[in-house]
Amino acid sequence: MTKRLYNFNPGPAALPLEVLEEAQETFVDFQGTGISLLEMSHRSRGVEQLNQETQQLLLHLLNLPASDYEVLFMGGGASTQFALLPMNFLPANQTAHYVLTGSFAEKAYKEAGYIGKTQIAASSKEHNWQYIPDLHETELTADAAYLHLTLNNTIEGSRFQQIPEVGSTPLVADMTSDILSRRLDLEQFSMIYAGAQKNLGPAGVTVAIVRKTWLQQASTQIPEIMRYETFAKHQSLYNTPPVHAIYMMNLVLKWALQQGGVASLELQNKHKAKLIYDIIDGSSGFYKGLIAHKDRSDMNITWRMSNEQIEKAFIQESLENGFEGLAGHRSVGGMRASSYNAVPLEACQALADFMKAFVRKYG
Repeated sequence: MTKRLYNFNPGPAALPLEVLEEAQETFVDFQGTGISLLEMSHRSRGVEQLNQETQQLLLHLLNLPASDYEVLFMGGGASTQFALLPMNFLPANQTAHYVLTGSFAEKAYKEAGYIGKTQIAASSKEHNWQYIPDLHETELTADAAYLHLTLNNTIEGSRFQQIPEVGSTPLVADMTSDILSRRLDLEQFSMIYAGAQKNLGPAGVTVAIVRKTWLQQASTQIPEIMRYETFAKHQSLYNTPPVHAIYMMNLVLKWALQQGGVASLELQNKHKAKLIYDIIDGSSGFYKGLIAHKDRSDMNITWRMSNEQIEKAFIQESLENGFEGLAGHRSVGGMRASSYNAVPLEACQALADFMKAFVRKYG
């Protein structure tokens, strides 16, 4: 087998090797059925059981009660949720509030503006997204339909360290790049959503978890395929779901349990991120972190260097040394190491050693 790369891609991202190997073993013949899961009807008993078990696993890992929340498996990525959320939960007589902390938060805000009234509750855009802005309950209007947060900013490398208090206003979060990475009291949210391709599995399935009492308020004046209620009523089997992606998520969730659950993964993630942040902070400015220390993400670590020439050399030499995905997002440039749950400690230690050696060579 070819030596695997140190995969720091931002998404689609690293998957646990054990998960890939198990999926490989069952690819042609799924659990002795004589056919591949890719060929199996989504109406079959096996797929229904897989679907239900995966929903239960996810709620268990997130410490959310099944009696209060519906788990929906959908398509279209988190970007589709940017539109579906206001379509379902933004009435004409209310205003959706958004905290702008990065590019994806801004995209979510923009999509909602096509549906109804919106308002920026707080923003750090004028400061190049370098920090998470403070938010106070008094900044929300009385007609607030919900407040939307992007808990972790994949491109910029920042995150909310605590969930803000918003009183009775329904709270919604895009958790695409930090779901299952740290312990949070998610019962504060009326809805969370996440594309799977960072911490949950491969691209192709998107998770929406909605409080049942809030779901009762969702619009029935939109097409059925766009209603959260439709997916809840049919256990996400209203139309053909991305069955194999859900199966891969099932394996990833079981792997997460084997690691000790979210509490254990959080400790590992802190340790992995610290290895890299320590090199950045100890480089005497050779590496320049982009985010205020108090708001740094453990999932997406970003930095710049003195000029584009030295950054290009860093990328080229990192590729030659077996590192994948360290170039920053094309919209901002620089460097980014995405250290999701499945990125092993060995990869982060190897990156820290490479960065240290690069300083010695070029500093």
